[in-house]
Amino acid sequence: MGYTNMKFSELNLKPAILKGLADKGYAELTEIQEKTFEYVLSGRDMIARAETGSGKTAACAIPVAQNTDPSINHVQALILVPTRELALQYVSEIAEIAKHTDIAAFAVYGGFSIEIQKSKLDHGVHILVATPGRLIDLLYNSPLRLSEVSTFVLDEADEMLDMGFIGDVEFVMSCLIHEHQTLLFSATMPQQIKKLTDKYLRDPATVELNVSKVAPENLEHCFMPTTRNGKMEDLVGFLEQKKPRQVIIFCNSRRNVESCYKQLRDKVKDVDMIHGGLEQNKRTSLFRRFRRGDIKVMIATDVAGRGLDFSHVTYVINYDFPNNAETYTHRTGRTARMGRKGTAVTFYSRGDLRSIKEVVECNHVKPVWLGDEPDLSKVPKGRGPARRGGYGGSSGTGGYRPGNKKGRPRTGRKA
Repeated sequence: MGYTNMKFSELNLKPAILKGLADKGYAELTEIQEKTFEYVLSGRDMIARAETGSGKTAACAIPVAQNTDPSINHVQALILVPTRELALQYVSEIAEIAKHTDIAAFAVYGGFSIEIQKSKLDHGVHILVATPGRLIDLLYNSPLRLSEVSTFVLDEADEMLDMGFIGDVEFVMSCLIHEHQTLLFSATMPQQIKKLTDKYLRDPATVELNVSKVAPENLEHCFMPTTRNGKMEDLVGFLEQKKPRQVIIFCNSRRNVESCYKQLRDKVKDVDMIHGGLEQNKRTSLFRRFRRGDIKVMIATDVAGRGLDFSHVTYVINYDFPNNAETYTHRTGRTARMGRKGTAVTFYSRGDLRSIKEVVECNHVKPVWLGDEPDLSKVPKGRGPARRGGYGGSSGTGGYRPGNKKGRPRTGRKA
């Protein structure tokens, strides 16, 4: 099944759904949408792998809304996601697509009153989006049951694994003992996720898009040499020169985010920060202001690095070097989404060259050097240290490694 730029108007969608899509300006299906819609609408189990920013959220949300009957007052679709922010994004996407219908979508997640969430569920929800921990809390402590779920969606499955949720995910899947459709979306397919699919999915269709080409083609990958003492000055100079429309600056820990914010807030306008230590209502407010464009520069931990569609982000800056090649992919995937152009800028010092080599080779990117080009052919492969320290560690003159493994957050709840 090739990609033909099919229009939504060519699909047999409900008029109310088509009207919602038109209001959002959705005219043509993206490749992932075109290749998955048939399977989702038909009720077949499916495994979908695609690059970041390919339109996976809508690929799920549109057919799920199409298949939902608002006259039936129970949860018909359950969407499990790793983070609160992605849960809110899903609900927002579904609400806009289905705004001319009576479909009720709702998100449940930790850090928010469970009693309020119980009350909402009591009043009727057709599509439930949930993070694993809060969903399990509700299964044990509320009348919520999954026996009427006809479609179960596991999104960002590999991130669930990375964040330590795999046990919770399997528990939820084991609760769905009745006949239902399972849809799994993931950027990569680690062995533990493969075991889940073998155990719980029935003859799944498999859709794979550009899995060997991890990075979007319209994303420019720039690498800027720096030193520990000159790093903030380099960042400010870059922002003043490029004047990006919107930018996300990634750091490896809460402490580094707060330090970067304190140094940057007096030097550039419209800057703020976000990490998992903030109260949920504060985080939600920050994301809304960022989407509206009120915040031009967002400093973040990796809590903002998965699944969130910031359509106006033109630059992503890795102020701290990513912990691994996959983290690099998901950070930089916050820009150059849905066919738009974007630029990723990664600050590095000499001790990061081995990590850069891995990023370039694993992600199939063409590096643009903002300075003298290092000779990566002379850098040995492997995850060992260049001189001292761990994977990607920087040491010696100019060596800067703010986010080592000791300080690396283990779950998204702590990011």
